[in-house]
Amino acid sequence: MLKMIRTVIVSLFVFTILTGVLYPLVVTGIAQLIFPDQANGSLLVKDGKPAGSSLIGQPFDDPKYFWGRLSATSPFPYNSTSSSGSNLAETNPDLVKNVQGRIDALKAADPEAGKQIPVDLATSSASGLDPHISPTAADYQVKRIAKARGLDESKVRALVSKYTEGRQLGILGEPTVNVLKLNLAVDALGSK
Repeated sequence: MLKMIRTVIVSLFVFTILTGVLYPLVVTGIAQLIFPDQANGSLLVKDGKPAGSSLIGQPFDDPKYFWGRLSATSPFPYNSTSSSGSNLAETNPDLVKNVQGRIDALKAADPEAGKQIPVDLATSSASGLDPHISPTAADYQVKRIAKARGLDESKVRALVSKYTEGRQLGILGEPTVNVLKLNLAVDALGSK
C-alpha cells in the first residue's frame, strides 16, 4: 500500500513538472521565437500606449472613424472572454431588430450615403470579435469619414486601399480591411 502511494505521489510530481511547467515553457518559447507578434497579442500602439489588438474588433461608433462588424459577445461588445455568435435565425425578431438598429445608426451617421449598406456592416461575425470588414464596407464609409474630419475623400480612399489585405496565401478567403489599423492610420492623417 505504501509503495502504491509513493508511486502515485512521484507520478503526480513528475507529470506536474512535465505538463505544468516544462511543456508551457517550451510552447511559449517556440511561439516567441516563431510568432512573436501573435504570441504577445498583436498589440497596436498609439502614442506609446496599446490601442488594441489587431486580432480583436473594437467598438467604434464615432462618425469620424470606420465602424467594424457588430459584436454578439456579452455582457459587453468585443468581449474576448465571451467569443460567440448570436446563433439567431434569419427569422428571429431579435436579429431583425439588431440589424435594423445598425442600419438606422449608419444612416443617421451619414444620411447622404444613399448606397446599399454592405451586409458585414449590419451583421455580426461568427465569433463576435471580427476585426475586419470588407473593402466594400470600408468604401461605404469613406465619404462620412472624410466629411467628419474635413479631409479629401481621395486621401481616405487611398488609406483604405493601402490597408486592404489580400487573400491568405493568395487563394484563401476574401480581401479584408483591419478596422483598428485603418482608424489609427486615419488618426495619423489628421484633420484639416
